[in-house]
Amino acid sequence: MLRRNFLTLSVVAILSLSGCANLSNANKGANMKKVAIIGANGKSGSALVAEALRQGYDVTAIVRKTSYKNDAVKVIYKDLFDLTKADLSGFDVVISGFAAWTPETFPLHKKVAEHLGSLLAGTDTRLFMIGGAGTLYTDESMKMRVMDTPNFPASHKGVANATAQSLDEIKRHDNVKWTYVSPAAQYDAKGARTGKYTLGTDWIILNSKGKSYISYADLAVAIIDEIKNEKFIQKRFTAVSE
Repeated sequence: MLRRNFLTLSVVAILSLSGCANLSNANKGANMKKVAIIGANGKSGSALVAEALRQGYDVTAIVRKTSYKNDAVKVIYKDLFDLTKADLSGFDVVISGFAAWTPETFPLHKKVAEHLGSLLAGTDTRLFMIGGAGTLYTDESMKMRVMDTPNFPASHKGVANATAQSLDEIKRHDNVKWTYVSPAAQYDAKGARTGKYTLGTDWIILNSKGKSYISYADLAVAIIDEIKNEKFIQKRFTAVSE
């Protein structure tokens, strides 16, 4: 009799735990934030998609090229500049992985900030934009930017100026929940995902090895972590891999 009662109680306990687990999963789904990643097919975008999925977000990729395929996410095939308020209205977070590397396309950096800023103005949707390390200051006195130092490579000056303009532009949008991200000086597409990083703000920082270095994967971790941490709304941050 005792054995039968014990078995009955055990079954009830297991069913109760199962019900709790199902309820927990249902609540997780209900509370899952929707994240749109613009330029999901690029190097930064691909890392961001992978990390957002890893952390359990509902991810939508926004790309121009219909050749992009990813069964793990929803996909919107649309040019960034063709996006409308309606396209972005259902998202909790929009992350722009946009990049332009030629003199003819440098002005697009500022236009991206203008366009996305206008689309998300007055909403609760967070906007993340990824810039460059050149706009960071050399130290916390914030008197000189990295891009203004004598040894800054001339070949990088154009894109640095372009990202500086995008940073200045998004700062003007005080009714947008923007976050601007500047990677370390060495931004490594092939670097490993360590999941360990140190955060900074407006000036360049070094890791424990004395290097301004971060992998694309680790910067993606820092960005996706910031979705839940909410420490840099209407602020800029930088990060280095550890």
